[in-house]
Amino acid sequence: MAALSALEPKKVFEYFEKLCAVPHGSGNTKIISDLCVGFARELGLACRQDELNNVVIWKAGTPGYESAPPVILQGHMDMVCVKTGDCPKDMTAEGLDVTTDGQWVWAKDTSLGGDDCIAVAMILAILADETLPHPPLEAVFTVDEETGMDGAFGLDCSDLKGRQLLNLDSEEEGVFTVSCAGGVRVDGFLPGPAAPLAGERGYAVTISGLQGGHSGAEIDKGRASANQLMGRVLFSAMERCPGLRVADIRGGRFDNVICPRNDAKVAVPAEQAGAFGDFIREFDAVLKNEYAGCDDGLCLTCEPAAVEMAMSAADTRRVLAALLALPQGVQAMNVDFPGLVQTSLNLGVMGMEEDGLHLTVSIRSCIASQKDMMRQRVRTILEMGGGTAEARSDYPGWQYRRVSGLRERLMAAYRELTGEEARIEATHGGLECGLFIEKMPGLDAVSLGPELRDIHSVRERLSVASTERLYRLVCEFLKRSR
Repeated sequence: MAALSALEPKKVFEYFEKLCAVPHGSGNTKIISDLCVGFARELGLACRQDELNNVVIWKAGTPGYESAPPVILQGHMDMVCVKTGDCPKDMTAEGLDVTTDGQWVWAKDTSLGGDDCIAVAMILAILADETLPHPPLEAVFTVDEETGMDGAFGLDCSDLKGRQLLNLDSEEEGVFTVSCAGGVRVDGFLPGPAAPLAGERGYAVTISGLQGGHSGAEIDKGRASANQLMGRVLFSAMERCPGLRVADIRGGRFDNVICPRNDAKVAVPAEQAGAFGDFIREFDAVLKNEYAGCDDGLCLTCEPAAVEMAMSAADTRRVLAALLALPQGVQAMNVDFPGLVQTSLNLGVMGMEEDGLHLTVSIRSCIASQKDMMRQRVRTILEMGGGTAEARSDYPGWQYRRVSGLRERLMAAYRELTGEEARIEATHGGLECGLFIEKMPGLDAVSLGPELRDIHSVRERLSVASTERLYRLVCEFLKRSR
């Protein structure tokens, strides 16, 4: 029996479980894209799949709604794949082990991918419902949203007629998102070729136990980045042990995730080994004190390790100085939406290769000029460290639309269904709405979604009751759209 078969809305969770049964991490979306095309064909609906694996499905309006303005329903197929350290699952080839207690849905030992396959499942359920009155529908399923919105960037929108977009990629019920930050990735490189050791002792240094989280949604919570901390730790260790040489330093898999763990290898002169071990123990206490209350699981450790090659002491100083200088986290707050982060950056991924240290920084801002300024700052720091920086995946923000008929109708439906007022908010996260608005002049958009907790982590979970309420809201909105 399917694990989610007892949950309502039955069709939504049936589709969701089928989607979860196939691998669909960013960059690995062919199977899930084909699955969506197969669903469309089963329903007898026109569809288009492009070379990126984006899928568009059309359904005509029901009787009485044939001439109503079309509505675009949109979500992304890819997920951030995260698993526990002892999970044997190959997430590039295997589906998820979803489970439920009737109140929440999660996946055993991995992230769930509710962000954003629950949107895909809801939209498919709407398309499959022959009893629901609705206007003409255009279902848009994009790929690789989590790694730079590449699907939305590449999607041909010329055959989309709708100018009303419901993006189902938010994670807080009762909140309608109407503006978002733009973003850009910067791929950096700091040269530092390895050379044989000269009698130094090798050590493995680990920072672990951090919460991590989404670099848009959780960047304001004060959580530590293991990547940023490791640069600080090793720079400080180098001041205590001047002959320290870095052999390896790596952490993170996704640039939009606050890195929860970093593993490094260093070599220190034999006469400094005792001082190095003392420093690591002392600095562990320093970091535990600094991050008490937000990262109580933080742990800094070292142990002897086999190290044969490492950067020179001079290259080590240059690279660690650049890492220490790189900013991390919130840089400015928004004055129009109190409590909203305006500008931030996140050192999400870094790792040593034969030629030196490669890293990726995710920059976000709803102010284009501040986004450009942070890109300049990162590039300048890396260039001063003898390195390079290349920008990619530069996507626009979504400016608040003061007059929105779509938003007003959605709020009215929410009010009548719940007896409460929805909250209108902006987000520091990136949403595909900005790209669609740029491609389709006059497009009116709102982003909403069911309650999701701890996305992009092994603690990710989806509220069953919230999913049912959100689905009912979208259906009610469609009934009123003629």
